[in-house]
Amino acid sequence: MIRAVTLDAAGTLFAPREPVGTTYTRLAREAGIAVDAAEVEERFRGALGAAPPLAFPDAAGEEVTRRELAWWRDVVRASFGTGADHPAFEGCFRALYRHYAHGPAWAVFPDVMPALRALRTRGLRLAVVSNFDGRLPGLLAELGLSPLFDAVVWSTAAGAAKPAAAIFRHAAQALAVPIAATCHVGDDLEADVRGARAAGATAVALHRSGTIAGGIATLTDLPPRLGE
Repeated sequence: MIRAVTLDAAGTLFAPREPVGTTYTRLAREAGIAVDAAEVEERFRGALGAAPPLAFPDAAGEEVTRRELAWWRDVVRASFGTGADHPAFEGCFRALYRHYAHGPAWAVFPDVMPALRALRTRGLRLAVVSNFDGRLPGLLAELGLSPLFDAVVWSTAAGAAKPAAAIFRHAAQALAVPIAATCHVGDDLEADVRGARAAGATAVALHRSGTIAGGIATLTDLPPRLGE
């Protein structure tokens, strides 16, 4: 019997309000750095996919914060290409990092609130499980999502990133629920679905285009699925 539901953050609960390439290019041009939005977008996706796990199990305290910044600096530097050689790059990077720490940079999907409220009405425990950094709790608060969750688990705090089993087990422990009684929902088949199942949880794939067989196209489809 499912007693708790954990959900991925970016791509599942919310998404950037505008394409990353558009935002990066706008702030770059404000700093006097000439870059092309389409090229930045393509390089960003490649850099994000090639980056090491966003988790630092051997670090603590301020060292984690320092490594978070360094991790994202590497991603943004790769996204900018030769534009990263500009003297204003560091200031632009810091501006981008601050930008994505706040609610206006993101949009909550319209199915999220109704689905979360329906799950809570059923008495289920809820948590966010995300490959994110220390900006996540504040961001969830600004987006009005914090009151709907019993726990927030992000990779740099857990010291493990999805698909590692440790982050899913960390969330189950935070919810005081056995991992086998937990269902994880996310939009990444490897990180979310296969990772959660390997950890011993149930998992449901979310794909709003409806192209994943056996998955759901909207979070409002989740409560009925759990009742099957």
